[in-house]
Amino acid sequence: MSTVRGVRGVMEGEVTWDLVHKRNSVERLKREKGGLEVIRDLPAMIETGYEAVPEEDFVRLQWYGLYHDKPKLGYFMLRVKTPGGIVTPAQLRTIGEIADRDGRGHAELTTRQNVQLHWLAMARIPEVLATLEAAGLTTAGACGDNVRNITGCPVAGVAQDELFDVRGLLDEAAAFFVENREYSDLPRKHKITIAACPHQCNAPEIHCLALIGAPRVGRPGFAVRAGGGLSTWPRLADDLGVWVPLEESLEVLRAMIDVWREDLHYRLSRTRARLKYMVHDLGPAAFRARVEERLGRRLADGAVPRAPEAEFDHTGIHPQRQDGLFYAGFPVYLGLMNGAALRAVADLAEEYGGGIRLTRRQNFILTDIPSERVDEVTGRVAALGFPIDTHPLRGASIACTGDPFCNFTVAETKGRLREIVAHLEETFGDAVGPLRLNLDGCPNSCAHHWIGDIGLQGTTLRERGPQGERLQGYDLFLRGGLARDAAIGRPVLRRVPAPEVHRFIERLVRAWLEARFDGEPLQRFFARHTDEELIALASGGEAPLDSLTPAESRSEV
Repeated sequence: MSTVRGVRGVMEGEVTWDLVHKRNSVERLKREKGGLEVIRDLPAMIETGYEAVPEEDFVRLQWYGLYHDKPKLGYFMLRVKTPGGIVTPAQLRTIGEIADRDGRGHAELTTRQNVQLHWLAMARIPEVLATLEAAGLTTAGACGDNVRNITGCPVAGVAQDELFDVRGLLDEAAAFFVENREYSDLPRKHKITIAACPHQCNAPEIHCLALIGAPRVGRPGFAVRAGGGLSTWPRLADDLGVWVPLEESLEVLRAMIDVWREDLHYRLSRTRARLKYMVHDLGPAAFRARVEERLGRRLADGAVPRAPEAEFDHTGIHPQRQDGLFYAGFPVYLGLMNGAALRAVADLAEEYGGGIRLTRRQNFILTDIPSERVDEVTGRVAALGFPIDTHPLRGASIACTGDPFCNFTVAETKGRLREIVAHLEETFGDAVGPLRLNLDGCPNSCAHHWIGDIGLQGTTLRERGPQGERLQGYDLFLRGGLARDAAIGRPVLRRVPAPEVHRFIERLVRAWLEARFDGEPLQRFFARHTDEELIALASGGEAPLDSLTPAESRSEV
């Protein structure tokens, strides 16, 4: 049993498993059959036929990275885990071959350094999973109540300025949380990031747990952030005020997860089950105390290193710590690739003896390029459709999966972002190179609209079309960002009609370019203007749209 905890306090009362199972249907589902156990039933499910499979088993398939594609007619999205975004040429080729053979050629890179495929028929899933396993890849834990793909700096082990190499810990942690089944029965999904990148490129602010490289007198170790996350209740992670030596990191990660997963209060409601609610309720000091109690010792005091001035994604060409070798970061417009492109990139990397990394901004990096072959390699990648010198907006703008695959989206995502980026490029040229646009089709924030320079969340307008159809629109989120000025964005404009949204963004950007202080980032420009001023700028002085009042701007726990 567990004590019920309120916001930054403790309330009297007890929570039992009986109460959890009464209130939470997913906990009942897991009690009856664990998510990872569904794999043994897959042959029978295929024989029975898609229409006869109970929905509970489709939920369990999420534990293997599988979701219904839209519409629910028997096809699935598959999420392939690549811890830290590190993938070998042979592995990337395997993913490309599966995309071509079973997924109609479609592939996309994700904000968790995964690769997602679509159009997989249920009958093909066993062979697809076996093929991935033979290549040293897994989808176990890619979705569901698991430790999801552990992210990191995409140039771990090769960057000249990396504080120390974390690849061994990344691999150890990724394997541990898959192999130990108690971590496939968490209250909700759990997101970890581990890096020793001085640029903090892996977005530690928005993870459940973040290990941030902070060596002491030459000894590798980490500061820790806890309690971050986005979705419908965004929160930046707190500094726990501790320092953890590298060799104790997995033990401490386990302890932080254990104090959360064993507190039944965070299994009562799916909407309040994430670790961020526990850290919010207790506060970082009390959460730290629980972790130390679990460990049976006090952790060393520490502090998160100062955040960098701006976000960094390792695009472009950079020398490695290995003499004579370079890495090159290639923008992938909208994160979209296909099987042929994946195979071609894999073939090229294998030919010159290099590797491939995936980034959280849906781009890829080729590593270990000999200095004399940099021009050749970048030229050949450009010929595949990924020029390294493309407009920066194309590598810095993120859209979620959206139509035609996602069952949650209510507005167009990748296609709409393509139109917005093209319009900004044509209108402003290089002046908008530093901007980061994040567009989501629903509140779940897979594309992180809360922290973009301009974030967009799909919605529907109050009025209907001529045939009674729903009309698409977008809420615009401003003042969000990571790095030195990390903040959760505020929904300043509501229900901007989809056909007009690029004009609203254009007016905001034009106002910034014309009235900014010397070198002032867009986020800071927005921060020194009121909501009313920004609404007036965006709407061109017309009557405000369905804009938020301060009390409506964000729901609380």
